[in-house]
Amino acid sequence: MLNTDLRSQITKLRNEIAIHDRHYYVESAPVISDREYDRLFKELQDLEKAHPELITRDSPTQRIADEPTKLFPPATHHVPMLSLANTYSTQEVEDFAKRVTDLLDHEPTEGYTCELKFDGVAMSLLYQGGRLVRGATRGDGTAGDDVTANVRTIHSVPLSLHSKSPLATESFEARGEVFMDLEGFRKLNAQRDEAGEAAFANPRNSTAGSLKTLDAREVAKRPLHFVAYQLRFDAEAVEKSPELDTHSSRLALLKEFGFAVSKETRVVKDTEGIMHFCMHWQEHRGALGFEIDGAVMKVNSLTEQEKIGFVAKSPRWAIAYKFETAQARTRLNAITLQVGRMGTITPVAELEPVALTGITIRRATLHNADEIVRKDIRIGDMVIVERGGEVIPKVAGVDVSERPADSVPYEFPTTCPECGSTLVRPAEEVNWYCENAECPAQIIARITHFSSRGAMDIAGLGAQSVEQFVAAGFLHTIADIYDLASRRDELIALDRMGDKKVDNLLDGIEKSKQQPVARFLFALGIRHVGTSIATLLTDEFGGIDNVSEASEEAIDAVPGIGPEIASSVYSFFRQPSNTHLLDRLRASGLPFHGEPKKKDIVVSDFFHGKTFVLTGTLSTMTREEAKEKIEARGGKVSGSVSKKTSYVVAGEEAGSKLTKAEELGLRILTEEEFTREIA
Repeated sequence: MLNTDLRSQITKLRNEIAIHDRHYYVESAPVISDREYDRLFKELQDLEKAHPELITRDSPTQRIADEPTKLFPPATHHVPMLSLANTYSTQEVEDFAKRVTDLLDHEPTEGYTCELKFDGVAMSLLYQGGRLVRGATRGDGTAGDDVTANVRTIHSVPLSLHSKSPLATESFEARGEVFMDLEGFRKLNAQRDEAGEAAFANPRNSTAGSLKTLDAREVAKRPLHFVAYQLRFDAEAVEKSPELDTHSSRLALLKEFGFAVSKETRVVKDTEGIMHFCMHWQEHRGALGFEIDGAVMKVNSLTEQEKIGFVAKSPRWAIAYKFETAQARTRLNAITLQVGRMGTITPVAELEPVALTGITIRRATLHNADEIVRKDIRIGDMVIVERGGEVIPKVAGVDVSERPADSVPYEFPTTCPECGSTLVRPAEEVNWYCENAECPAQIIARITHFSSRGAMDIAGLGAQSVEQFVAAGFLHTIADIYDLASRRDELIALDRMGDKKVDNLLDGIEKSKQQPVARFLFALGIRHVGTSIATLLTDEFGGIDNVSEASEEAIDAVPGIGPEIASSVYSFFRQPSNTHLLDRLRASGLPFHGEPKKKDIVVSDFFHGKTFVLTGTLSTMTREEAKEKIEARGGKVSGSVSKKTSYVVAGEEAGSKLTKAEELGLRILTEEEFTREIA
């Protein structure tokens, strides 16, 4: 009786949580508070912990796997995941509709479904008996990667179906797109910046990289969403049932099953309806909150789809209209330099305000000095600004026909605009840096990073408090944090402070002195040194004093550390301002000492003893992560191509390094080949 009552209680909790997940993640309309949801979830966790024999695979508590997977096994698609024919021409969209009419000898009886073309990663989900059994990427269309563990972490993917429809227990496949919304993408990049990790280029790259991450616990931290756009049943009798003979009816059934389905999908009668849909979303896509790169039109009747058939690798009953990258013309009034937390100097275009995809653009990134030279961008130019896959607007080019007669090439400054320090540009890098740790523009960001949860974890010293203390003149460097105890009365006198709040802060500062040495090294904010690199360095050398005394060659020799990182670390410890800073921190009792801990290298025949060069943008990982994987397998990463290079790994938009590799006849690996060798 006890087990029966428990099973009933646990089932009720699971169903209730699943319903609330649907309200929150699918419908964006929560009906209970976060606290109430957390209470339900905790109650279920406690019951399952006390009775592990009652845990099932589809429980909401089992979304995240406990251990990382070793590799992604191949997953064959029962029905190929074909790509759609793309067009950028409205005339070709009209031609598509005319061909459909000619092939049917009449206009489609059920019209067309018009859908947004989400800019994400195509995904196939298989369900049996109302439960998710597999999630697979598109791959080459015939077979992809089995990424079930990662897909299970996406809350808008139902682990089990809570639908009254009898079809919910049939075996079926739901296809759709995994994507990342813009707000989540911005927060993710802010977190990566705080952790000293490289930012993702755009939402699609971050989505692809997340789905290829071997540890589902990390994937669970990514703001991923799934939207369904196709339903296919295994049973032929169900697949051919009259009530499911339209694409729109299947979308409605997917929604009934609990899947997120695009609210913007419309059924239209003819070409005029198609063009209205395309033009509307080409103009208003900026208001969506997520990236789309076009619209998809499908003949709504499945019987008519079958009659129209396929050509080559694409259906003739569907077409994708790709939007042009959103652009606008405006005047470049000035170029200012933005100083980041790590001292990175980013040139920013100050523009005459211009409307673009629903927002007013006043500033746009110019990326780096080389981009300004390559595009010959000058102050006073009429420039073309665009928002494509990038969230941040960028200057794409110049209309030289409107260039002022007195125009002169832009000269990149050699000193920091905030502190006047001489800027440096490391070999093989495109960015200039200010390496003065006391640079005013970097102070707030550096101190906030130092006290953040992943670093010294000082409660009560968040960005708002740091800004307040800097404005009051109490903080100038991270070393000043450990002098705040002497200013207790002054702190209490500040707005929004008080005895208890200040005492908690001072207690947190004192406790931070007990943090592991690797956290302290990461907290210092050395360029290219994230949490994993800090751990590699302290495992190899022990304390920070040993790291600071190591030669650049010794640092470079550490598995997982390349020449770029070695140069950055070596340079940091030889800056006079940093030396003074470290002396103050040492006097305050910070953890400078530790024991080396050598790590075994997983020797791979393919990687061991080979020299790799990375070029272009990788979609499944950052360059730092790629370096770690190479060097953890016994390989070495170089920043330049030479005859000694064993392999060049070429990502998207590979540049001069790829050209040189081709000239030297070196072996070039695509990202797919590279990730296959890693797996």
